[in-house]
Amino acid sequence: MSGAEQAFQRETTFLSGVQMNFETAKGKAFRGKFWRTSQHDEEDRLRALLARHGRPDRAALKALPCNRRVVLRGFERRFIFGKRATGVAIASVLSPLDHFAADNAGDAPPIGLAELTDHVRRLAGDAKTPHVIGVCSPTGFSRDVHNSGLDFPNITLVLIEPDGTGGWKVSSPGAAVDARVLAIFDPEGARQKVERAKRAVEDASADLLMGSLSLEQIVERTGLPESVVKSALEEVVKTDPELKLAKKDGTFLLYRGAAAMPGEKPSVGMIERIRQLFSREGDDKQKINLLSERRAALTQRRDRIYDDIAKLEKKEDELMEQGRAANSPLTQRRIAAHVAQLRKDILRVNTSLGMLNQQINIISTDIHNLTLIQQGQIAKLPDSQELTEHAVAAEEMLETLKADADLVSSLEAGMSEAVMSSEEADILKEFQEASSSRAGSKAGAPAGKAPEDSAHRAPQREAAKPVAPHKEPASPQRAGAASPPEPPPNARTPGRPEANPRSRDPEAS
Repeated sequence: MSGAEQAFQRETTFLSGVQMNFETAKGKAFRGKFWRTSQHDEEDRLRALLARHGRPDRAALKALPCNRRVVLRGFERRFIFGKRATGVAIASVLSPLDHFAADNAGDAPPIGLAELTDHVRRLAGDAKTPHVIGVCSPTGFSRDVHNSGLDFPNITLVLIEPDGTGGWKVSSPGAAVDARVLAIFDPEGARQKVERAKRAVEDASADLLMGSLSLEQIVERTGLPESVVKSALEEVVKTDPELKLAKKDGTFLLYRGAAAMPGEKPSVGMIERIRQLFSREGDDKQKINLLSERRAALTQRRDRIYDDIAKLEKKEDELMEQGRAANSPLTQRRIAAHVAQLRKDILRVNTSLGMLNQQINIISTDIHNLTLIQQGQIAKLPDSQELTEHAVAAEEMLETLKADADLVSSLEAGMSEAVMSSEEADILKEFQEASSSRAGSKAGAPAGKAPEDSAHRAPQREAAKPVAPHKEPASPQRAGAASPPEPPPNARTPGRPEANPRSRDPEAS
C-alpha cells in the first residue's frame, strides 16, 4: 500500500470513529441542548495542486486524502426564541497535500509546528466560544510539535497520530486535558482495542509452544493499557481450553497447558483431592498444567537472562572502544580489568542459561510424554480382542451379503426365462432379423439413393418368389400299386432344404 492510500485509509478511519464518539458525547462531555453538524474538506485545493503537477485525474483525486473535517456546534435556549452557542468540537485531518499531489516516491513528511499552528488558527472562529479541536495527522507530527507546549486561548487542542502498532496515539501538547475528552478523539473503541490485543496474542502463538507470553510483552507490542490487555488475555483463555493464565512474580503469564478431558467434572471434591494428593500417579491433566506453569516461569527467566547477556555484551563493546581510545596506560589497565571481570560474569550467566535450557528441555519432554498418554486416553481405542471380534463379524457380514446377492441374481435370471413364452421368443427373433436386415441394406446402399433402390428392388422380390409346382394327375396303373407313390418333382423332403425351382426349370425363368 502506498503512502497516499495509507493516509486516505487513516483519514477515513479517524473520521468515522470520531463521528460516532461525537454522537455519544452530546450532552455529556459537550454541553448543549441543540446541535448542528457540518462537514468540510479541501478538495478544491487538492484539485488545483494536481493540475499544477500535471495530474488532472479524477481517479487520483478520489484516492488521495483531502483534509476532511467534521464540525459539531452546540447551542442552548436563550430567553424564548433565542439560542446561544455553548461550544464547538472539530475533528480535522491535516495531511501534506503538496507531497501527495506531486506523487513523490519518498515517505511523506510529518506535520511541523508552523503548519499545525496555522491550521488551528484557521479552524477557530469566535474566540469567545470554547473550542475543542482534534487534529489528526496520518503521517505523524514532528518532534518540535510535542516539545512546543502549544496552547491557544479558549481552545483545547488534541493531537492524534498513528502509533505504529495499529492503534492511535492521542495526546495534548499544552495543558493537561481531561481523559474523557482524549477518549472522544480516539477512533479505536474499547472493543476494537481488545480485539487488537487478541490478534497480537495470536501472532505470537509460536512463543506459546515452548514458552509463554507475559502481559508486559503484549503491552509493549500493542501500546495498549494493561487493563485492556488483561481483558484480552482472559477472553483468549476462555476460548482456548489449553491456554492458562497465571500470576508469577507480579506479572501475568499466558502459557499452554493440558486440554480438558471430554465429560470431566469442573470441580473435584475434598476426598478426591486428598486421594490425588497422596497418590503416586495423580491426574495427568494436573501434572501437565503444573509442568507447563513451571516451564512458563523458566522461559521468562531465560528471556530475562538473554536480555542481561545482551546488556553485558553491549557494555563490553563500549569498554573495548574506551580502551582503544584511551592514551593513558593506567586507564587502559583499569578498563582491561573491568573487561576481564565482565567476561567472567558473562560466562557465569551463560552457564546458568545452559542449565535453564536443560531444565526446560526435561520439562518439555515430560509434558510431551504426558500429552501423548492423555491423548491415548481421550481416544479410547478398542483392545485387540474387540478388534478381532469386529473383524470376524464384518467378514461374516460380507459373506452373507455376497450369498444373498448371488441368490437374487439367479432368481431374476430364472424369472425372465419363465415369463417369456415360445411365441414371444419367435416374435422377438423376427424383430431382431428385421433390424439386422435394415442395418445391412443401409450400410450397402449409396448415400442419397436409398428410396430409388427400394423401389427397384420391390418388383425383383416379387419375381424372386418361388412359383407353385404344377401337379400332374396320378396314372391309373400306379394308383393301385402296393408300393408308396413317388413324390412329385417339387415335393419337399423332410430334413432337406427346398431347391430353387428356377435352377431346375429353365422355362420358369
